[in-house]
Amino acid sequence: MRGSSPPGNGFTCDDGDVNPAEIPTASVSDLPSQDLVLLDVREPDEWAAGHAPEAVHIPLGDLPARAGELADLPDDRPVYVVCRSGGRSARAAAWLNAAGLADAINVAGGMKSWHTEGRAIVGDHEGVPPEVL
Repeated sequence: MRGSSPPGNGFTCDDGDVNPAEIPTASVSDLPSQDLVLLDVREPDEWAAGHAPEAVHIPLGDLPARAGELADLPDDRPVYVVCRSGGRSARAAAWLNAAGLADAINVAGGMKSWHTEGRAIVGDHEGVPPEVL
């Protein structure tokens, strides 16, 4: 169903009626080591400081307007959604699932856990070591 239009009823990623218990969640250690589809919903400065090498970047606030870009992602596996620590990605995963745009799973602990688990991160600033903001 990826690529269909998001709901036009005023639903946004900021809706406060998200029940965390209803959001599929996985820890970093549970993520597949190959063919991972990772969506990073952090802000541009956070992304530039350090991100997973193969991640797709769409900031949370831009997600409704850029949802069409999800059609470019493989639709035969889940989209794991990550932010710094898991709050924004939980909202994004809930929205993506409710809109029928992806089989989205929140990454518990976000990029902080990603880095703690020893997963690779890259930054966009030459000569500056990547970090998780």
